[in-house]
Amino acid sequence: MTTGYVMPVLHAHLPFIHHPEHPDFLEEDWLFEALTETYIPLLRMGEKLRRAGRTHALTMSLTPPLCEMLANPLLQKRYQAHLVKLHELADKEVARTAGGEARVHATARMYRRNFALALELWRGCRGNILRDFRRLQDANVLEIITCGATHGFLPYMFTPTAVYAQVEIACRNYAKHFGRRPRGIWLPECGYYPGLDAVLKQCGLRYFFLDTHGILLGEPRPRYGNYAPVACPTGVLAFARDAESSKQVWSAQEGYPGDFRYREFYRDLGYDAPYEYIKPYLHADGIRRNTGLKYHRITAANCGLGKKDWYDPPAAQAATEVHAANFMFNRQEQARHWHSELGIPPVIVCPYDAELFGHWWFEGPLFLEHFLTMVPTLQKEIETITPGEYLRRHQRHQIVTPSYSSWGDKGYGEVWLNGTNDWLYRHLHQAETRMQELARRFTRPGTVQRRALNQAARELLLAQASDWAFILTNKTAVPYAMKRTREHVHRFTRLYQQLKHGVIDRGFLADCEWKDCLFREIDYRVYR
Repeated sequence: MTTGYVMPVLHAHLPFIHHPEHPDFLEEDWLFEALTETYIPLLRMGEKLRRAGRTHALTMSLTPPLCEMLANPLLQKRYQAHLVKLHELADKEVARTAGGEARVHATARMYRRNFALALELWRGCRGNILRDFRRLQDANVLEIITCGATHGFLPYMFTPTAVYAQVEIACRNYAKHFGRRPRGIWLPECGYYPGLDAVLKQCGLRYFFLDTHGILLGEPRPRYGNYAPVACPTGVLAFARDAESSKQVWSAQEGYPGDFRYREFYRDLGYDAPYEYIKPYLHADGIRRNTGLKYHRITAANCGLGKKDWYDPPAAQAATEVHAANFMFNRQEQARHWHSELGIPPVIVCPYDAELFGHWWFEGPLFLEHFLTMVPTLQKEIETITPGEYLRRHQRHQIVTPSYSSWGDKGYGEVWLNGTNDWLYRHLHQAETRMQELARRFTRPGTVQRRALNQAARELLLAQASDWAFILTNKTAVPYAMKRTREHVHRFTRLYQQLKHGVIDRGFLADCEWKDCLFREIDYRVYR
């Protein structure tokens, strides 16, 4: 008998970054690194599971901006060139390290092998890995869900129409890439407010995810806590994150990624190598940057970067198997406990940022592969499950109105509204109302007017991305976040004024369409 279910959920998201006006662009590396270290390794893992006959193993959100970048021909071409250069660098590293420290040479060979496999997969799918993700979904290995159109933080939008547009545009984009409308959604930042489920139902969505307190503080009190989904008054279901399993992976102090054997993220060949040697693999500006080739391990807590020991790939790989077994054992114990307490098989929801697996925690995909392989082969108490399969098996749910919540710091909305970023919202809110004004005014637009209206919608959506407010709070790439927000608001406002006064600058419109080219299928009438 199944004692409990484990529901691993990966949230894969990056903001839309597309700069055809430059031959290369630093922030595009965010996508390239995630492809090499996270998305392609996860695809390789999923293909192994498919061949082994595994089903309902994993849930994964692929956000609309990420899907649009993965399907973009220019970014596909640039990524292939990037990957070829990495493979060339790894070749040089294998030759350079031969005859030296054995662990360093083994690591160089590992990178060359990884880049070769990535190139093989990339060329096999002709640069569009969305097709491979779709194949895994069609085989029931993976359940893919959507997100807000541009990951906008829904509780801080000014009008219900703007919220609806974020969700409906996302659903239509999902249908374009995956052949049907989505059944579930990852709310951007898990941001929920009472009543949002009505919008989700309007768009045909059946379920979403919340942080733990979103359900625990719901009304009435949930009978099964966060170990069973609850039905909102509209009938849309909410699944809540399990804090215990999250801590085992997320915690910098107690989580598996902090193990001394795992690869150190913050020390990279791009900074360690002689400048003339590494220069051909930098951007045109010549500034040192991460290459992804890293030769050191974490070594010890509070160990300075200069004191890190060499990375040992076999030792790190062995650690993933031990940690996967420990993670499975802890989920078994957790399922036994809550099954006896609640009288039902608990569903343990384990959501993480996808980029944790591979990019931040280099060994993460192998850990996940071990876990997903061990669960059906080494025990019979717990099984992995996806939301769609869980809802197929379980039709009765307690009706609860979840609480306002997010999975950001402190659990509510402070990350996206504070003294560093509050100036954004007066501009975003005005643009929302102006977009609705345009949608209601232009009922029978001409060809150029329709293009301008659709582009105005794109610019509003891009300005609403929660990434910009998050970056301003964390003070990471602040100039870029401010630039992007201002550019999109400026482009929207200029298009609004041109439409309002009946004079559209076709050159300006074409330039906007060239740069901000996501959502070719968009229909501005969603804002009516």
